[in-house]
Amino acid sequence: MTGPRLLHYSDVENAYDTPERIGRLAGTLRERRAADPERALVCGTGDNIAPGVLALTTRGAQALDFFEAVGTDVETFGNHDFDFGPERTRELVAESPQQWVTANVEEAGSRFAAEHTLPWTVREAGGATVGFVGVTSALTASINPEAKDLGFTEPVRAAREAIADLRAERAPDYVVALSHLGRDDERIAAETNVDVVLGGHLHAETVERFDDTILTRPGVNGAVCFEVLPETGEVRRHAVDDGPLHADLADNLRERMAAAGLDEVVAHVADPVERTEAACFHGESRIGNFVADAYLWAGNRAVEDGVDLALQNSGGVRSGPPLAGDVTVGDLVSVVPFEEPAVVLELDGAALRAVLAESGGSDVGFGAPDWWHGHVAGAELVYDYAGHDLVDAHVGGDPIDDDRTYRLVTAAYLLHTADEFPTLTGLERVATLDTQYQLLVDYARACGIDPTIEGRVERRGL
Repeated sequence: MTGPRLLHYSDVENAYDTPERIGRLAGTLRERRAADPERALVCGTGDNIAPGVLALTTRGAQALDFFEAVGTDVETFGNHDFDFGPERTRELVAESPQQWVTANVEEAGSRFAAEHTLPWTVREAGGATVGFVGVTSALTASINPEAKDLGFTEPVRAAREAIADLRAERAPDYVVALSHLGRDDERIAAETNVDVVLGGHLHAETVERFDDTILTRPGVNGAVCFEVLPETGEVRRHAVDDGPLHADLADNLRERMAAAGLDEVVAHVADPVERTEAACFHGESRIGNFVADAYLWAGNRAVEDGVDLALQNSGGVRSGPPLAGDVTVGDLVSVVPFEEPAVVLELDGAALRAVLAESGGSDVGFGAPDWWHGHVAGAELVYDYAGHDLVDAHVGGDPIDDDRTYRLVTAAYLLHTADEFPTLTGLERVATLDTQYQLLVDYARACGIDPTIEGRVERRGL
């Protein structure tokens, strides 16, 4: 058989904090490449630099170890690849072995990192030519404050223009879109003349077909990689935990973790606290309650007369191994691995009700329609998905009073984005607390880690 074999990984994110996992992802990709090296092309579709504990401590340098180990051929940008600012991203792009492609990320009116990136590129594999274009979510500047000085043009239009140029200049046998758009990966598949869309951003595994176009997303945290054969349309799924271990890479990441001083034990957990996708996005969960409880506790300690409730966006709680046994500083940093603080806001009851209703997330640009996007402490909510309506809400045991002023502790990130909880966008903070993960560490030291399900969120109409 001839033709290319596209080895697709995406949204590695917190996998760097589990050296065994990232070592097996690298081992699996290397094994699949070695099985037929003349046909294999290794492709990344964003969020493979950050977030995570190691990403924070190395400012993304740990990703270079992975890129070198697997010999990535082509890559495009995800929103988290700008977590440390455009200049740091430019440095990492310059040091990485792969060709970065972007058709819609701009800086000062020109293509971002133009000395190291291309709008499209062509590779040969299996006797065929393969053209690649790359696009990133147009929402990136609003969901990542560190990317606010960059421009992200409309991705479908940018992809069409790059594909037209690619076909005119090189006429490749196959055209592949590297797409970090989430749900809009499907627009690239349906509205452009590409053969394959290697997608990302949306954390659910996906294998779909739009007429003759294949669309794949491998999910999150390096658990799976896909092998796509454009010639036949076949997609092979490779579970990473069953794959071979790249021991040198795993050992290198363990050394980085130890050197960062993240192994201090701060609490012991007898009943493991799950951090799965279901725990993060499917209503009330122990991990969500733990984070929100920590914020409420910290707010009451820091603000005179205290605070009323706390809210954590579900997308900020990263999935990963459960909190179990001896829990370290590094374990808690990995739950919310961002340098942003928590903040205290004041808003009236009517605005608060609107904020809490946005937990239903019918307009959030990632996830499934039945996902839940808010974890709370100090409140009880009833939400109806049939009508996308918050049908009941209590704070401190009492119904919300539209005319009363409430104090809310939440992630500062939500003041910068209109994608999640848009009612909070642009509000002024009345107090700034420590970084989110430091609040978890302080709370765990003082109160331990033993969250329970208490009926804080009831979801109806599913």
